[in-house]
Amino acid sequence: MNDWKQRLTLVLEPILRDADPRPKISAYHNMPYAIFLYPPDDEFALRAEVAMLRTRLEQAGKRVTVISLATCLEMALEREGDASDEIKMAEKMTDTATMVNTFHKILSEYQPLDALVAEQIPGEADPLVDIVFITRAGALFPFYRTSSLLEQLKGKMEIPAVLFYPGEFDGAAGLRFMGVLDAEHNYRPKIF
Repeated sequence: MNDWKQRLTLVLEPILRDADPRPKISAYHNMPYAIFLYPPDDEFALRAEVAMLRTRLEQAGKRVTVISLATCLEMALEREGDASDEIKMAEKMTDTATMVNTFHKILSEYQPLDALVAEQIPGEADPLVDIVFITRAGALFPFYRTSSLLEQLKGKMEIPAVLFYPGEFDGAAGLRFMGVLDAEHNYRPKIF
């Protein structure tokens, strides 16, 4: 069993099974979420493991909501009227930096990603029963950093959540998104 599978099943899963996992996944009461780090190349294997983890937690009496950041991105673009054909055409007519800035502006100003995530959290969520998995963060590469999302969610979530983060460590607490971008060192959530 590789390192991230062991961390998922032997470290994170027992915490999520607790009656109240919040104290063990975060030291901050207004940030009841954690980051689960895995190699970007293992995306498809991780998705399969997360699906099985969800099943095991639901069999243990938890209710798991999976929020795909890829789906949130699609929703943001649809709400802004940007069809995929229009995006492809715009990408051909402009440079990458302009496209990156456009996508970032959509997710940070016009259709804030934190609001898209928050609207998918069940309204009747119970912190002792509900858990949120935030998946498909790689869909945001390279135009939106998940550190922004986590900071924006501060105080908006009361139920435990896990952001599945494709990247790698850089030093003791720095994370390199997709193993490519310069490391962010301002993550406050616990990293598994």
